[in-house]
Amino acid sequence: MFSFIDRNKEIEKLKSKKFDLLIIGGGITGAGVALQAAASGLSVALLEMQDFAEGTSSRSTKLVHGGLRYLKTFDVEVVADTVGERAKIQGVAPHIPKADPMILPIFDEPGSTFNMFSIKVAMDLYDHLASITGGKYANYMLSKEEILKREPQLESKGLLGGGVYLDYRNNDARLVIENIKKAVEDGAVAVSRLKVEEIFHADDGKVAGVKAKDLLSDESITINSQLVINTAGPWSDIVKKLDKEIDHKPHMRPTKGVHLVVDGEKLKVPQPTYFDTGEQDGRMIFVIPRENKTYFGTTDTDYQGDFDNPRVEQSDVDYLLKIVNRRYPEANLSVNDIEAAWAGLRPLISEAGGDYNGTTKEKISDENFEKIINAAEDYSKGNQSRAAVEKTITGAAKEEPKDNPSAVSRGSDLTIAKDGLLILSGGKLTDYRLMASEAMKKIVDLLDQKVELIDSSKYPVSGGDFDAKNVDEELEKFAKAGEDQGISQEDAKYIADLYGSNAEKVFALKDEKVFEGLSQVESMSLLYALQAEMVVTPVDYLLRRSNYMLFISHRLMEIKDAIVDAMAEYFTWDQATKENYQSDLENQIRITQLADLKE
Repeated sequence: MFSFIDRNKEIEKLKSKKFDLLIIGGGITGAGVALQAAASGLSVALLEMQDFAEGTSSRSTKLVHGGLRYLKTFDVEVVADTVGERAKIQGVAPHIPKADPMILPIFDEPGSTFNMFSIKVAMDLYDHLASITGGKYANYMLSKEEILKREPQLESKGLLGGGVYLDYRNNDARLVIENIKKAVEDGAVAVSRLKVEEIFHADDGKVAGVKAKDLLSDESITINSQLVINTAGPWSDIVKKLDKEIDHKPHMRPTKGVHLVVDGEKLKVPQPTYFDTGEQDGRMIFVIPRENKTYFGTTDTDYQGDFDNPRVEQSDVDYLLKIVNRRYPEANLSVNDIEAAWAGLRPLISEAGGDYNGTTKEKISDENFEKIINAAEDYSKGNQSRAAVEKTITGAAKEEPKDNPSAVSRGSDLTIAKDGLLILSGGKLTDYRLMASEAMKKIVDLLDQKVELIDSSKYPVSGGDFDAKNVDEELEKFAKAGEDQGISQEDAKYIADLYGSNAEKVFALKDEKVFEGLSQVESMSLLYALQAEMVVTPVDYLLRRSNYMLFISHRLMEIKDAIVDAMAEYFTWDQATKENYQSDLENQIRITQLADLKE
């Protein structure tokens, strides 16, 4: 199992063993590297100074997003990479990304990303790149009337119509923990609340390990490793400074993104919706229904504050409410309608420019732009083949500068410092498997030992051991197994959807313990998280292993004290420890519910 109860034993392993690879950072990038390295037979240590996924990887838009808007500049390569990786993630973690087609309404206004013609061209190309050749997920167009029938609250002024295309809902923090659980199952040692304070060197000047501090006990430990990789996301530059032998020139330029959650009855949308802000600022906004709530975002502002605690500020709320109230004038949302919110940092590489995708491309010339439009028009009239259009697009793109030669995916970067420290930075959540795969090739070269790398595109994460081509049917089977054990249909479906093939392990806890103040299923989920998902604090469970704090806030307020009591009983906390964790939980709830902005 993977429980806090065994944490001290894991720390002893860290102190006594020399590892092949030590990973600094337990977000999605570090988790992906840990899974692939452990599965390939390397001895692996993964250190995270907070909870796993706490820093950035639990604070995304919660989509495995295909990047349709990058076809505006005919950036075919980035979209092809993204939708290809999306399919691979769905294959290895089939219980996490869920298909959820998205509406893209088109408004007649200056600065629009798409018009009614270009959106159809873009969606057709998008489907081609994603190998969607028909069926229920193929794109289609909607008239103004059809969109308003689906979304009667949507602004009608200037609305021309729109398109619908395939995108995927995601549970970002659970994708991280499922990768880490699989790595641990394959022999990795993964410890949270362990902060690296120094990267040290062998006599030959090469990196030989780290000194780290246990933030729970204040103990300092030394961990030896043949290789060390920095996967700290926005903290990448900060971690680099712990290595006194290398250049500390800043490499990252983090930006902050904010999302707000309201009750689904206040803002009614039937499916994810994606539109221009109308501010002519080049941004687009997502509005996404989830678990009887609707959330929307995101902002995109340069960030230089406290990396550990990015906060939602009044200006963020004002910006998003202005846009959403314009697009949904009947909603008339205010700050008091916000039930939850989160802010997160994007690990952008400074050399890659301001775009979240990290592209360094310049604008296509007017001449080449006209060639592309003419080719698309010919295609729509049946006068030119798809292959010919793609050739035109590819030719137009050749005038643009190439990306950083060390990039392993768009907007990501793998470098090796002179003392051997590996630094894997940038990228997007959708790219994590590809980033890890490319890093593993370099790691194996540097280790100079016989290692057979796994095919990570076919290696399931924890919970993903079932047929990814028949997700709905497979999850129904898991849910039925729970129903056969006396679990209600609704609760059994919830467990199956959240845990995938691990649902049977959760159902097996049915008769083990029912905590006071919690239902049977709530007790089962909590007990599984305590035994198998390295939950240390109530916030770990309520914010990152489950969605109570963000999307089930009404029940959160009813069970929060019971969760603290249950964890205190399970871990035998003394009164002071219990009070500290209770205080931390209350503080996080205030932050998440924007209590300070509502006063």
